Amino acid sequence: MAELSDASVPKFAAGCRWGGTTEAPVVLFPEGAIRVEGTGRIILELCDGHFSLAEIVQKLETQFMLAPKGKIRADVLTFLEQLHAKRIIDY
Repeated sequence: MAELSDASVPKFAAGCRWGGTTEAPVVLFPEGAIRVEGTGRIILELCDGHFSLAEIVQKLETQFMLAPKGKIRADVLTFLEQLHAKRIIDY
């Protein structure tokens, strides 16, 4: 399994895509669908194959400046690793 690093560029895995409505988006994957809201939605919108993990974390740190140092990176890593384990995100 690939290891997530600052240089990794996360994107949806083959067969995964956005679905649902603008108000209630879901991520469709071969085994089903998951609803994403809040920060999870923001992270997944940045997982378009153009931004590295470091860039995604930087964008979130700019948006959520009051978060404790290192918390955003740790949370993003955990979130993406969980989705990678479910074969929703590749990097």
